[in-house]
Amino acid sequence: MAITGAAELLATWEAGLAEAPNGRALLLHRTARPDVDAARLPVLPVGEREADLFALRRALFGERMQVRLACSACREDMEFDLDAGEFARSLGGRGGSGDGGDSSAGTVVRVRQDGWDVEFRLPGVADLTAAARAADPRAALLARCLVSAVRDGAAVGAGDLPVPVQRRIAEAVEAADPGADVTLNVACPECGEATRAELDIASYLWTELDAWARDLLLDVHLLATSYGWSEPEILALSPLRRRYYLELCADV
Repeated sequence: MAITGAAELLATWEAGLAEAPNGRALLLHRTARPDVDAARLPVLPVGEREADLFALRRALFGERMQVRLACSACREDMEFDLDAGEFARSLGGRGGSGDGGDSSAGTVVRVRQDGWDVEFRLPGVADLTAAARAADPRAALLARCLVSAVRDGAAVGAGDLPVPVQRRIAEAVEAADPGADVTLNVACPECGEATRAELDIASYLWTELDAWARDLLLDVHLLATSYGWSEPEILALSPLRRRYYLELCADV
């Protein structure tokens, strides 16, 4: 992953201010994967995107992620640290699909059960977004991502899949793309009860980027006022040199 410069990151932040969360997540993914055609990013498996965003977070802000969560039982605030690098590594692989199915190359899983032979594409962000708009999101996602379904040699549609087969598809997808749902399970130090919560890395990373950008713009303002430098000149400085000049400004 190429390390993005301050000017490029500011441009990403500025573009994201007018976007909804999905748009901001896509902008962050473009920053994380400049090697991939932007049109392909929304169709990559969700877990792949999550791993990319964890890797980007690590590259920009380091390993340590501080998370705050309210206990679901006693409502006490819990604060703890996560390792962004460890998350990126754990989400980077592909698992098997369990008994009755196996992961195929690429982004398709195959399930064989009770005479059914089903191939299903791992959902991407675009699939989840489109399915969420439907009256029945589960059925819409099934229809969008079903590659083929055969029962005793005859092709059938998504609407004809029985519940047990749908359940096996869900299990196979979860096994093949475990990073699609990053869930924390944290024991409360006060009451001992466990709290489950989804970790939305896109929102977490955007919040950090927003704070970083606003701090950086303040630095630009102070240095431009003190030295008369332009924004590009200030952003071209390393963070260490910018901090040194800011300290000199404070001493004047």
